[in-house]
Amino acid sequence: MTAAFMDLVDVTIVNIAIPSIEQDLSASFGAIQWITAGYALAFAAGLVTGGRLGDIYGRKRLFLIGMAGFTVASALCGFAADPEMLVASRLLQGGMAAMMVPQVLAIVHVTFPAHERGKVFGMFGAIVGLGAVSGPLLGALLTQWNLFGLEWRPIFLINLPVGIAGLILGRKFITESRAEKALRLDLVGVALVTLGLLMLIYPLTRGRELDWPLWGHLCMAGSPVVFAVFVAYEKYKTRKDGSPLVELSLFRVKSFAAGIAVQLTFGVVLGIFFLVWTLYMQVGLGWSALRAGLTGVPFSIAVSVAAGLSVQKLVPRFGRKVLQAGALTKAVGLLLYIWEVDRYGTAITSWQMSLPLIVMGAGMGLIVAPLTDAVLSEVPREHAGSASGLINTTGQMGTALGLGLVSVVFFGTIDEERPAPGAVGTAFADAFQNSLWWVVGVLAVIFAVMFALPARPKHNMEGAALEAEGDGQDVPLRKADADRDAVLSR
Repeated sequence: MTAAFMDLVDVTIVNIAIPSIEQDLSASFGAIQWITAGYALAFAAGLVTGGRLGDIYGRKRLFLIGMAGFTVASALCGFAADPEMLVASRLLQGGMAAMMVPQVLAIVHVTFPAHERGKVFGMFGAIVGLGAVSGPLLGALLTQWNLFGLEWRPIFLINLPVGIAGLILGRKFITESRAEKALRLDLVGVALVTLGLLMLIYPLTRGRELDWPLWGHLCMAGSPVVFAVFVAYEKYKTRKDGSPLVELSLFRVKSFAAGIAVQLTFGVVLGIFFLVWTLYMQVGLGWSALRAGLTGVPFSIAVSVAAGLSVQKLVPRFGRKVLQAGALTKAVGLLLYIWEVDRYGTAITSWQMSLPLIVMGAGMGLIVAPLTDAVLSEVPREHAGSASGLINTTGQMGTALGLGLVSVVFFGTIDEERPAPGAVGTAFADAFQNSLWWVVGVLAVIFAVMFALPARPKHNMEGAALEAEGDGQDVPLRKADADRDAVLSR
């Protein structure tokens, strides 16, 4: 939970400090995109590998290595002297997060019996909400206070005590686990999946800055070909020694395949919204970091409350309808926001934004906590690390795609308008509305894909039966849980 919190805070805390970083380091918009997208790209590229390494060498070991590396990379970010060093440090930070984060879900999956995981994911949802609340507020306060004249740098340095605490707690309390069958790392698979991601996301992020060169279009067109080669190689690797990087049999589990698709598209929503929202408030409306951070508090509280309610109370009764209601609720909040921006223009206030933000936050909370539980509910234990890595990878790949699309849906609109100095606010408001329409469209896709999720998570129904049989009964974890999951899959 400490690791999940640190990762979430680090993502949200950076967005709020972007204008301060831009001013202090004289960073271009392209560099600013890379400070956010670079982390997401390195994270996405390394997650599947990180999950598989945990299966092979031990999840606790990889968790501690990733936590230590993340803490060191945070220190390098905090002491960066120029945009290039900050981008490089963020890439390292993303790579270390890729070692650390997949182990979180894998450790939960192998530690707790199926009927208890819903409660754990409820706590995970609350941590997601707490991270969403803490990140913007901490970022705003630390930037505003300008501690020791360090301006934005404490937003990274604050990870040091949290990281050290995570290392101590992890070393003491986490039990080591690994795949019961001996596996080997698929280096060719690592190279192919990393190349495919880079060919897709790098040109998308740099395209506008470089005036959309031909090589960028060729790279993006070639990316699906590389992924097709990757799939073919993984099939061969499975036949050869049973140690592929991605366990393709997971995609035959309907709930997993559908959940991965939802995770990818939901990542696009998050990638677009949070960056353009920050730029709109701080650059377009000229608000301070503190005001922007405080404006986001209703959203974060709504995420936290809805996430806790969805797993504990709603999903056991209504199943996937809760997630679909979340997608619709978030879309309604976005439409409210578009209407308000159009009505009030640059005179819009924080309290006027609170209603759409609460509605959007509630929608996000109804999706973010139960989604992971639904995706992992039918995954065999021995593939927990690989599956967790894939879940995180697709979410981060979606986020990196969303951040790349900001070039098109947000900055593209501003470039078309070429605003005069006095009309920057109006131009940013128009670009913000255009971006939100894109997000609404993506949410419509998410709603449709959710029909492929299981109508109700299997272990929620099973948990009630188990508790009725014997409250407090000690269930031998390894065999009984594996047998139970196998029965449920059938």
